[in-house]
Amino acid sequence: MSTLIWIAVALVVVAVYLSWTAGRLDRLHSRLDAARAALDAQLLRRASVAQELATAGVLDPAASIVLYQAAHAARQSEEEHREVAESELSQALRAVFQDSAQAEAVREAPGGEDALGELTEAVRRVPMARRFHNDAVRAARALRRHRTVRWFRLAGHAPFPLAFEMDDEPPAALGRVPGAEEAER
Repeated sequence: MSTLIWIAVALVVVAVYLSWTAGRLDRLHSRLDAARAALDAQLLRRASVAQELATAGVLDPAASIVLYQAAHAARQSEEEHREVAESELSQALRAVFQDSAQAEAVREAPGGEDALGELTEAVRRVPMARRFHNDAVRAARALRRHRTVRWFRLAGHAPFPLAFEMDDEPPAALGRVPGAEEAER
């Protein structure tokens, strides 16, 4: 009789542990979904602001074309090509704003100060959103690699989380734009 009680207690402890682990994994997947949505929103915002700036007529024609095409490609890219398209937008932003002369020209145009501040803010938020997403991916991957999770298939049919790797280096000239620090506060 006492053997049956110990077996029942052991089964209850194992069931509670598995339930707790499954709940933790579910919360990590929810956090991952929220981080991905935030990253998508920041990437879309950056592409939209870049596209608006490219069509505003304040940049020289060559810079406008380069920036517009990269922003359009980033907004329209399919999921499997998204990292490359977003990296190309980062490169286009660095090419257009490689020196502060272009930023100054935009700032002097009517409404340019606000547009440049919005672009600076969008460019600065992308690396942060990507970092949060990739941290959530690392945490979910670490838990999914545990034997218990694999043996009892606690992850269900959820796809294995993948990090979002892209070039998100901001243009140096946007970091030196007067008024950008005030827009950040």
